[in-house]
Amino acid sequence: MQTDIQDLGGLQRRVDLTVASSDIEAEVSQRLARMARQATLPGFRRGKVPMKMVAASYGSRIQAEVMREKLGSALSSALDSRKLRLAGTPRLEPKPADTSGDFSFCATFEVYPEIDPGDLSSVQVSRFTCPVSDADVDSTIEVIRRQRATRLEVQRPAADGDRVTVDFHGTVDGQPFEGGEAKDFSITLGQGRMLPEFEQAVRGLRAGEEKSFALSFPADYPVQKLAGLRAQFALNVKLVEEPQLPDVDSAFARALGAADGDLARMRTDLRANLEREVLSRLQARTRDSVLGALDRNIRFEVPQALVEEEVQRMRSSHAPEAAAAEGDLQEAARHRVRLGLLMGELIARNRLQPRQEQIRAAVESIAQSYEKPAEVIQWYLGNRERLAQVEAGLAQDNLVAWALQHARIADVPVSFDELMGARN
Repeated sequence: MQTDIQDLGGLQRRVDLTVASSDIEAEVSQRLARMARQATLPGFRRGKVPMKMVAASYGSRIQAEVMREKLGSALSSALDSRKLRLAGTPRLEPKPADTSGDFSFCATFEVYPEIDPGDLSSVQVSRFTCPVSDADVDSTIEVIRRQRATRLEVQRPAADGDRVTVDFHGTVDGQPFEGGEAKDFSITLGQGRMLPEFEQAVRGLRAGEEKSFALSFPADYPVQKLAGLRAQFALNVKLVEEPQLPDVDSAFARALGAADGDLARMRTDLRANLEREVLSRLQARTRDSVLGALDRNIRFEVPQALVEEEVQRMRSSHAPEAAAAEGDLQEAARHRVRLGLLMGELIARNRLQPRQEQIRAAVESIAQSYEKPAEVIQWYLGNRERLAQVEAGLAQDNLVAWALQHARIADVPVSFDELMGARN
Protein backbone atom coordinates (compact mmCIF):
# COMPACT_ATOMS: atom_id res chain seq x y z
CA MET A 1 0.00 0.00 0.00
CA GLN A 2 1.50 3.34 -1.09
CA THR A 3 1.38 5.97 1.63
CA ASP A 4 3.95 8.51 0.51
CA ILE A 5 2.27 11.90 1.18
CA GLN A 6 3.06 14.68 -1.29
CA ASP A 7 3.15 18.30 -0.14
CA LEU A 8 1.24 20.45 -2.65
CA GLY A 9 2.01 23.71 -0.86
CA GLY A 10 0.32 25.36 2.08
CA LEU A 11 -1.93 22.86 3.83
CA GLN A 12 -2.71 20.85 0.67
CA ARG A 13 -1.51 17.24 0.58
CA ARG A 14 -1.96 14.27 -1.76
CA VAL A 15 -1.44 10.56 -1.32
CA ASP A 16 -2.00 7.48 -3.47
CA LEU A 17 -3.93 4.76 -1.69
CA THR A 18 -4.23 1.13 -2.78
CA VAL A 19 -6.54 -1.43 -1.21
CA ALA A 20 -6.10 -5.11 -2.12
CA SER A 21 -9.17 -6.53 -3.87
CA SER A 22 -8.72 -9.72 -1.83
CA ASP A 23 -9.15 -7.72 1.40
CA ILE A 24 -12.33 -6.14 0.05
CA GLU A 25 -13.74 -9.47 -1.10
CA ALA A 26 -12.96 -11.19 2.19
CA GLU A 27 -14.62 -8.45 4.28
CA VAL A 28 -17.66 -8.28 1.98
CA SER A 29 -18.08 -12.06 2.20
CA GLN A 30 -17.96 -11.98 6.00
CA ARG A 31 -20.56 -9.22 6.23
CA LEU A 32 -22.86 -10.88 3.73
CA ALA A 33 -22.63 -14.11 5.71
CA ARG A 34 -23.59 -12.26 8.93
CA MET A 35 -26.42 -10.52 7.11
CA ALA A 36 -27.70 -13.77 5.62
CA ARG A 37 -28.36 -15.12 9.13
CA GLN A 38 -30.92 -12.33 9.71
CA ALA A 39 -32.04 -11.47 6.16
CA THR A 40 -35.69 -11.77 5.14
CA LEU A 41 -37.02 -11.64 1.58
CA PRO A 42 -40.51 -12.42 0.24
CA GLY A 43 -41.05 -16.20 0.11
CA PHE A 44 -38.21 -17.04 2.53
CA ARG A 45 -38.04 -17.42 6.28
CA ARG A 46 -35.57 -15.32 8.28
CA GLY A 47 -32.06 -16.70 7.77
CA LYS A 48 -33.08 -19.01 4.91
CA VAL A 49 -32.49 -16.61 2.00
CA PRO A 50 -29.97 -18.08 -0.50
CA MET A 51 -26.58 -16.36 -0.37
CA LYS A 52 -26.75 -15.43 -4.05
CA MET A 53 -29.94 -13.50 -3.44
CA VAL A 54 -28.50 -11.79 -0.36
CA ALA A 55 -25.44 -10.78 -2.41
CA ALA A 56 -27.62 -9.52 -5.26
CA SER A 57 -29.74 -7.43 -2.85
CA TYR A 58 -27.06 -6.04 -0.55
CA GLY A 59 -23.68 -6.75 -2.13
CA SER A 60 -23.15 -3.37 -3.87
CA ARG A 61 -24.00 -1.35 -0.77
CA ILE A 62 -21.80 -3.44 1.50
CA GLN A 63 -18.91 -3.32 -0.98
CA ALA A 64 -19.16 0.50 -1.05
CA GLU A 65 -19.18 0.61 2.76
CA VAL A 66 -16.15 -1.66 3.01
CA MET A 67 -14.32 0.37 0.36
CA ARG A 68 -14.91 3.62 2.27
CA GLU A 69 -13.76 2.06 5.52
CA LYS A 70 -10.63 0.52 4.00
CA LEU A 71 -9.67 3.76 2.28
CA GLY A 72 -10.37 5.71 5.47
CA SER A 73 -8.18 3.33 7.44
CA ALA A 74 -5.41 3.57 4.85
CA LEU A 75 -5.55 7.37 4.90
CA SER A 76 -5.55 7.45 8.70
CA SER A 77 -2.48 5.23 8.79
CA ALA A 78 -0.71 7.48 6.31
CA LEU A 79 -1.56 10.57 8.34
CA ASP A 80 -0.56 8.95 11.62
CA SER A 81 2.82 7.99 10.20
CA ARG A 82 3.49 11.68 9.46
CA LYS A 83 1.70 12.98 12.57
CA LEU A 84 -0.77 14.95 10.45
CA ARG A 85 -4.45 15.66 11.15
CA LEU A 86 -7.04 15.64 8.39
CA ALA A 87 -9.00 18.90 8.02
CA GLY A 88 -12.33 18.44 6.27
CA THR A 89 -13.31 15.74 3.82
CA PRO A 90 -10.71 14.43 1.35
CA ARG A 91 -11.38 14.36 -2.38
CA LEU A 92 -10.96 10.82 -3.75
CA GLU A 93 -10.29 10.13 -7.42
CA PRO A 94 -10.06 6.53 -8.74
CA LYS A 95 -6.92 5.60 -10.64
CA PRO A 96 -6.83 3.25 -13.62
CA ALA A 97 -6.96 -0.40 -12.58
CA ASP A 98 -3.73 -2.37 -12.90
CA THR A 99 -3.22 -6.04 -13.67
CA SER A 100 -3.50 -7.00 -9.99
CA GLY A 101 -7.14 -5.94 -9.87
CA ASP A 102 -6.50 -3.96 -6.67
CA PHE A 103 -8.31 -0.67 -6.06
CA SER A 104 -6.22 2.49 -6.31
CA PHE A 105 -7.24 6.06 -5.49
CA CYS A 106 -5.62 9.47 -5.31
CA ALA A 107 -6.67 11.37 -2.17
CA THR A 108 -6.28 15.16 -2.06
CA PHE A 109 -6.91 16.87 1.25
CA GLU A 110 -5.92 19.58 3.71
CA VAL A 111 -4.29 19.12 7.09
CA TYR A 112 -4.49 21.15 10.27
CA PRO A 113 -1.82 23.84 10.56
CA GLU A 114 0.98 23.86 13.07
CA ILE A 115 0.41 26.76 15.46
CA ASP A 116 3.40 28.24 17.24
CA PRO A 117 2.47 30.96 19.76
CA GLY A 118 6.09 32.03 20.08
CA ASP A 119 7.07 34.65 22.65
CA LEU A 120 4.15 36.75 23.84
CA SER A 121 6.21 39.11 25.97
CA SER A 122 6.10 41.82 23.29
CA VAL A 123 2.35 41.46 22.66
CA GLN A 124 0.32 44.23 24.32
CA VAL A 125 -3.20 43.62 25.57
CA SER A 126 -5.70 45.82 27.37
CA ARG A 127 -7.16 44.92 30.75
CA PHE A 128 -10.25 46.99 31.46
CA THR A 129 -11.17 48.24 34.94
CA CYS A 130 -14.26 49.92 36.41
CA PRO A 131 -14.98 50.14 40.16
CA VAL A 132 -18.62 50.45 41.23
CA SER A 133 -19.22 53.58 43.35
CA ASP A 134 -22.12 54.77 45.53
CA ALA A 135 -22.95 57.25 42.75
CA ASP A 136 -23.26 54.36 40.31
CA VAL A 137 -25.71 52.64 42.65
CA ASP A 138 -27.67 55.90 42.92
CA SER A 139 -27.81 56.33 39.14
CA THR A 140 -28.97 52.73 38.74
CA ILE A 141 -31.77 53.31 41.22
CA GLU A 142 -32.84 56.32 39.13
CA VAL A 143 -32.79 54.17 36.00
CA ILE A 144 -35.01 51.60 37.73
CA ARG A 145 -37.37 54.38 38.89
CA ARG A 146 -37.71 55.63 35.30
CA GLN A 147 -38.30 52.10 34.07
CA ARG A 148 -41.08 51.62 36.64
CA ALA A 149 -42.62 55.05 36.17
CA THR A 150 -46.31 55.49 35.56
CA ARG A 151 -47.59 58.17 33.15
CA LEU A 152 -49.85 61.11 33.90
CA GLU A 153 -51.56 63.09 31.14
CA VAL A 154 -50.67 66.79 31.21
CA GLN A 155 -51.82 69.84 29.25
CA ARG A 156 -48.53 71.74 29.35
CA PRO A 157 -45.91 71.93 26.54
CA ALA A 158 -43.95 68.69 25.98
CA ALA A 159 -40.51 68.57 27.62
CA ASP A 160 -37.65 66.09 27.93
CA GLY A 161 -38.73 62.96 29.77
CA ASP A 162 -42.32 63.22 28.57
CA ARG A 163 -43.91 60.55 26.43
CA VAL A 164 -45.64 62.22 23.49
CA THR A 165 -48.11 60.44 21.22
CA VAL A 166 -48.25 61.89 17.70
CA ASP A 167 -49.47 61.33 14.16
CA PHE A 168 -47.05 62.38 11.43
CA HIS A 169 -46.80 62.35 7.67
CA GLY A 170 -43.59 62.98 5.71
CA THR A 171 -42.80 63.62 2.06
CA VAL A 172 -39.68 64.05 -0.06
CA ASP A 173 -40.15 66.27 -3.12
CA GLY A 174 -43.87 66.09 -2.45
CA GLN A 175 -43.94 62.28 -2.52
CA PRO A 176 -44.61 60.04 0.52
CA PHE A 177 -41.92 57.51 1.40
CA GLU A 178 -41.83 54.19 3.21
CA GLY A 179 -41.70 54.69 6.98
CA GLY A 180 -42.62 58.36 6.65
CA GLU A 181 -46.12 58.07 8.15
CA ALA A 182 -47.45 56.79 11.48
CA LYS A 183 -50.52 57.00 13.70
CA ASP A 184 -50.45 57.05 17.53
CA PHE A 185 -46.65 56.94 17.50
CA SER A 186 -45.03 57.34 20.96
CA ILE A 187 -41.81 59.27 21.52
CA THR A 188 -40.01 59.76 24.84
CA LEU A 189 -38.28 63.10 24.44
CA GLY A 190 -34.61 63.25 25.32
CA GLN A 191 -33.81 59.61 24.64
CA GLY A 192 -32.34 60.39 21.23
CA ARG A 193 -34.17 57.60 19.44
CA MET A 194 -35.51 59.99 16.81
CA LEU A 195 -33.57 62.44 14.66
CA PRO A 196 -32.73 65.59 16.68
CA GLU A 197 -34.73 67.84 14.31
CA PHE A 198 -37.80 65.61 14.80
CA GLU A 199 -37.55 65.72 18.60
CA GLN A 200 -36.98 69.46 18.52
CA ALA A 201 -40.16 69.92 16.49
CA VAL A 202 -42.18 67.96 19.07
CA ARG A 203 -40.61 69.66 22.07
CA GLY A 204 -42.77 72.54 23.35
CA LEU A 205 -46.03 71.45 21.71
CA ARG A 206 -49.21 70.75 23.65
CA ALA A 207 -51.80 68.06 23.00
CA GLY A 208 -53.99 69.11 20.09
CA GLU A 209 -51.34 71.33 18.46
CA GLU A 210 -50.02 70.78 14.95
CA LYS A 211 -46.77 71.74 13.27
CA SER A 212 -45.08 71.51 9.87
CA PHE A 213 -41.32 71.35 9.70
CA ALA A 214 -38.43 70.24 7.53
CA LEU A 215 -35.52 67.97 8.40
CA SER A 216 -32.50 66.61 6.57
CA PHE A 217 -31.64 62.92 6.78
CA PRO A 218 -27.93 62.53 7.63
CA ALA A 219 -25.55 61.20 4.98
CA ASP A 220 -25.06 57.99 7.02
CA TYR A 221 -28.79 57.40 7.60
CA PRO A 222 -29.44 53.62 7.72
CA VAL A 223 -32.10 53.80 4.98
CA GLN A 224 -29.79 54.50 2.05
CA LYS A 225 -32.42 55.86 -0.32
CA LEU A 226 -33.22 58.61 2.22
CA ALA A 227 -29.63 59.45 3.20
CA GLY A 228 -28.82 63.11 2.57
CA LEU A 229 -32.36 64.01 1.45
CA ARG A 230 -34.52 66.79 2.87
CA ALA A 231 -38.07 65.94 3.94
CA GLN A 232 -41.18 67.87 4.93
CA PHE A 233 -43.26 66.64 7.87
CA ALA A 234 -46.73 67.43 9.14
CA LEU A 235 -47.12 66.66 12.85
CA ASN A 236 -50.17 66.38 15.12
CA VAL A 237 -49.65 66.01 18.89
CA LYS A 238 -52.39 63.86 20.43
CA LEU A 239 -51.19 63.23 23.99
CA VAL A 240 -48.48 64.46 26.38
CA GLU A 241 -47.71 62.38 29.48
CA GLU A 242 -45.16 63.09 32.17
CA PRO A 243 -43.47 60.34 34.17
CA GLN A 244 -44.47 59.71 37.78
CA LEU A 245 -41.44 58.10 39.43
CA PRO A 246 -42.04 55.74 42.36
CA ASP A 247 -40.72 56.81 45.75
CA VAL A 248 -37.62 55.04 47.04
CA ASP A 249 -39.35 53.48 50.04
CA SER A 250 -39.95 50.07 51.56
CA ALA A 251 -42.42 49.15 48.80
CA PHE A 252 -39.78 50.00 46.20
CA ALA A 253 -37.21 47.90 48.09
CA ARG A 254 -39.58 44.93 48.24
CA ALA A 255 -40.23 45.23 44.52
CA LEU A 256 -36.47 44.91 43.99
CA GLY A 257 -36.26 41.72 46.07
CA ALA A 258 -35.62 42.97 49.62
CA ALA A 259 -38.40 40.97 51.27
CA ASP A 260 -38.30 42.99 54.50
CA GLY A 261 -38.38 46.32 52.64
CA ASP A 262 -35.04 47.38 54.11
CA LEU A 263 -33.47 50.10 51.92
CA ALA A 264 -29.94 49.37 53.10
CA ARG A 265 -30.34 45.70 52.19
CA MET A 266 -31.75 46.73 48.82
CA ARG A 267 -28.68 48.89 48.10
CA THR A 268 -26.34 46.10 49.22
CA ASP A 269 -28.04 43.56 46.95
CA LEU A 270 -28.15 46.03 44.08
CA ARG A 271 -24.44 46.79 44.42
CA ALA A 272 -23.64 43.07 44.42
CA ASN A 273 -25.67 42.59 41.24
CA LEU A 274 -24.00 45.59 39.62
CA GLU A 275 -20.55 44.33 40.55
CA ARG A 276 -21.31 40.95 38.99
CA GLU A 277 -22.59 42.60 35.81
CA VAL A 278 -19.65 45.03 35.65
CA LEU A 279 -17.19 42.17 36.18
CA SER A 280 -18.84 40.18 33.38
CA ARG A 281 -18.65 43.11 30.96
CA LEU A 282 -15.06 43.92 31.90
CA GLN A 283 -14.06 40.31 31.39
CA ALA A 284 -15.75 40.32 27.97
CA ARG A 285 -13.84 43.45 26.91
CA THR A 286 -10.55 42.11 28.21
CA ARG A 287 -11.19 38.76 26.52
CA ASP A 288 -11.85 40.48 23.20
CA SER A 289 -8.63 42.47 23.59
CA VAL A 290 -6.59 39.37 24.40
CA LEU A 291 -8.04 37.22 21.63
CA GLY A 292 -7.67 40.07 19.16
CA ALA A 293 -4.01 40.51 20.10
CA LEU A 294 -3.32 36.78 19.83
CA ASP A 295 -5.12 36.67 16.48
CA ARG A 296 -3.00 39.53 15.13
CA ASN A 297 0.32 38.22 16.39
CA ILE A 298 0.11 34.44 15.87
CA ARG A 299 0.04 33.73 12.16
CA PHE A 300 -0.91 30.44 10.51
CA GLU A 301 -2.84 29.18 7.51
CA VAL A 302 -6.50 28.21 7.83
CA PRO A 303 -7.82 25.10 6.03
CA GLN A 304 -10.32 26.20 3.39
CA ALA A 305 -12.28 22.99 3.94
CA LEU A 306 -13.03 24.07 7.52
CA VAL A 307 -13.99 27.55 6.32
CA GLU A 308 -16.52 26.05 3.89
CA GLU A 309 -17.95 23.87 6.65
CA GLU A 310 -18.30 26.93 8.88
CA VAL A 311 -20.04 28.85 6.09
CA GLN A 312 -22.61 26.06 5.84
CA ARG A 313 -23.11 26.02 9.62
CA MET A 314 -23.64 29.78 9.67
CA ARG A 315 -26.18 29.54 6.88
CA SER A 316 -28.09 26.67 8.48
CA SER A 317 -28.16 28.37 11.89
CA HIS A 318 -29.20 31.71 10.34
CA ALA A 319 -26.24 33.48 11.94
CA PRO A 320 -26.40 37.29 11.46
CA GLU A 321 -23.33 37.18 9.20
CA ALA A 322 -25.06 34.69 6.88
CA ALA A 323 -26.97 37.56 5.24
CA ALA A 324 -23.72 39.26 4.21
CA ALA A 325 -22.21 39.16 0.73
CA GLU A 326 -20.36 35.95 -0.14
CA GLY A 327 -16.93 37.51 0.33
CA ASP A 328 -17.86 38.94 3.72
CA LEU A 329 -19.41 35.63 4.75
CA GLN A 330 -16.24 33.78 3.81
CA GLU A 331 -14.17 36.25 5.82
CA ALA A 332 -16.44 35.94 8.86
CA ALA A 333 -16.24 32.14 8.66
CA ARG A 334 -12.47 32.26 8.22
CA HIS A 335 -12.15 34.45 11.32
CA ARG A 336 -14.29 32.05 13.37
CA VAL A 337 -12.25 29.06 12.26
CA ARG A 338 -8.94 30.87 12.89
CA LEU A 339 -9.97 31.88 16.38
CA GLY A 340 -11.32 28.42 17.18
CA LEU A 341 -8.12 26.70 16.04
CA LEU A 342 -5.97 29.20 17.90
CA MET A 343 -7.88 28.90 21.17
CA GLY A 344 -8.07 25.12 20.92
CA GLU A 345 -4.32 24.81 20.36
CA LEU A 346 -3.36 27.18 23.18
CA ILE A 347 -5.82 25.63 25.64
CA ALA A 348 -4.60 22.09 24.86
CA ARG A 349 -0.89 23.00 24.76
CA ASN A 350 -0.99 24.83 28.09
CA ARG A 351 -3.49 22.51 29.82
CA LEU A 352 -6.02 25.27 30.40
CA GLN A 353 -9.12 23.09 30.52
CA PRO A 354 -11.28 24.05 33.54
CA ARG A 355 -11.03 22.02 36.73
CA GLN A 356 -14.10 20.47 38.33
CA GLU A 357 -14.01 22.85 41.30
CA GLN A 358 -13.80 25.79 38.87
CA ILE A 359 -16.86 24.51 36.99
CA ARG A 360 -18.81 24.07 40.24
CA ALA A 361 -17.90 27.58 41.43
CA ALA A 362 -18.98 29.08 38.10
CA VAL A 363 -22.35 27.31 38.20
CA GLU A 364 -22.91 28.47 41.79
CA SER A 365 -22.07 32.03 40.78
CA ILE A 366 -24.57 31.93 37.90
CA ALA A 367 -27.23 30.51 40.19
CA GLN A 368 -26.93 33.38 42.69
CA SER A 369 -28.84 35.71 40.35
CA TYR A 370 -31.90 33.42 40.45
CA GLU A 371 -34.62 33.13 43.07
CA LYS A 372 -33.90 29.45 43.81
CA PRO A 373 -30.13 28.94 43.38
CA ALA A 374 -30.13 25.28 44.46
CA GLU A 375 -32.56 24.31 41.69
CA VAL A 376 -30.52 26.20 39.10
CA ILE A 377 -27.32 24.45 40.20
CA GLN A 378 -28.94 21.04 39.81
CA TRP A 379 -30.37 22.02 36.43
CA TYR A 380 -26.90 22.96 35.17
CA LEU A 381 -25.15 19.93 36.63
CA GLY A 382 -27.81 17.62 35.17
CA ASN A 383 -27.69 19.14 31.70
CA ARG A 384 -24.56 18.12 29.78
CA GLU A 385 -25.10 20.58 26.94
CA ARG A 386 -25.56 23.54 29.28
CA LEU A 387 -22.58 22.46 31.36
CA ALA A 388 -20.44 22.24 28.21
CA GLN A 389 -21.21 25.89 27.51
CA VAL A 390 -19.99 26.80 31.00
CA GLU A 391 -16.82 24.74 30.49
CA ALA A 392 -16.12 26.41 27.14
CA GLY A 393 -16.47 29.84 28.73
CA LEU A 394 -14.16 28.87 31.58
CA ALA A 395 -11.56 27.52 29.15
CA GLN A 396 -11.60 30.92 27.43
CA ASP A 397 -11.23 32.62 30.82
CA ASN A 398 -8.24 30.41 31.62
CA LEU A 399 -6.71 31.23 28.25
CA VAL A 400 -7.15 34.96 28.89
CA ALA A 401 -5.59 34.63 32.36
CA TRP A 402 -2.66 32.69 30.86
CA ALA A 403 -2.14 35.31 28.15
CA LEU A 404 -2.23 38.12 30.71
CA GLN A 405 0.62 36.39 32.54
CA HIS A 406 2.79 36.32 29.41
CA ALA A 407 1.87 39.48 27.51
CA ARG A 408 2.37 43.18 28.23
CA ILE A 409 -0.66 44.56 30.07
CA ALA A 410 -2.08 48.06 29.74
CA ASP A 411 -4.78 48.77 32.34
CA VAL A 412 -7.58 50.81 30.74
CA PRO A 413 -10.15 52.47 33.04
CA VAL A 414 -13.73 52.56 31.73
CA SER A 415 -16.47 54.77 33.12
CA PHE A 416 -19.50 53.04 34.58
CA ASP A 417 -21.89 54.76 32.16
CA GLU A 418 -19.79 53.81 29.12
CA LEU A 419 -19.51 50.21 30.23
CA MET A 420 -23.20 49.81 30.98
CA GLY A 421 -24.30 51.70 27.84
CA ALA A 422 -27.45 53.74 27.39
CA ARG A 423 -29.99 52.91 30.10
CA ASN A 424 -33.50 54.29 30.29
